[in-house]
Amino acid sequence: MAEHEFPSGAALIYGGSGGLGSSCAERIAAYGSDIAITYRSNVEKARQLSEQIKSMDRQCSIHRADLSDANSINNAFHSAVKMHHRVHTVIVAAGSDIAQPFFNDITDQQWEEVIHNDLNGFYRIAKAAIPHMRTQGGGSFVHISSAGLNRIPPRDALSVAPKAGIEAIMQYIAKEEGVHNIRANSVAIGVIEAGIYLRLEKEGIFDEQWKQAVKATLCLKRFGKTRDVGEAAAYFASDRANYVTGQILCVDGGYSV
Repeated sequence: MAEHEFPSGAALIYGGSGGLGSSCAERIAAYGSDIAITYRSNVEKARQLSEQIKSMDRQCSIHRADLSDANSINNAFHSAVKMHHRVHTVIVAAGSDIAQPFFNDITDQQWEEVIHNDLNGFYRIAKAAIPHMRTQGGGSFVHISSAGLNRIPPRDALSVAPKAGIEAIMQYIAKEEGVHNIRANSVAIGVIEAGIYLRLEKEGIFDEQWKQAVKATLCLKRFGKTRDVGEAAAYFASDRANYVTGQILCVDGGYSV
């Protein structure tokens, strides 16, 4: 991808201090866009990523955002606009650090928290960004979603169910906001060696038997890397995808096949 593949302004990555979000930020910066990243608690990780992106001759700002707090979401967005004058892309790579119970074992508290944080949080992000994008001649939403939407994995309802709701919102954005040149696309990921995967691996839940069983379902007999996700997100954010909207690209090693 050549330079100048993005409109002026910055790509704002909610969850930019996490493993997937930071890879999205790095790849988009490498391809020529300034960046704004959010963090919830790990400000040091956000600062380190910001310095890394600045070393690539791109601007990068950091903003605190808690998806459970509407004011926090709005403040992060408007602060990014103030710093960069325009947010041309919003990437949502933030999500709850969930457990993996069977559906019938999910507690009311677990369900309400993930719906409030993930689904309602995305709703608030979209409501903050759409009016700005309309005034700027367009923009792009990229949601880091789940391949579980296409092929249901057991014990993953706390991840997949809210993402199904988010995907419905993404389709409405694509359908209703295309007239304003606003695009909405998703990257549906399989097992990526980052985030929750690393935690559950450390806890022994994702043991060798689990890994071999999952790899047996994949066309590519390996798990994905964060860069694989970042590259897909960078494509959707760029002008290369300026006639692509309402789509879901599976980055899952063939799990959905």
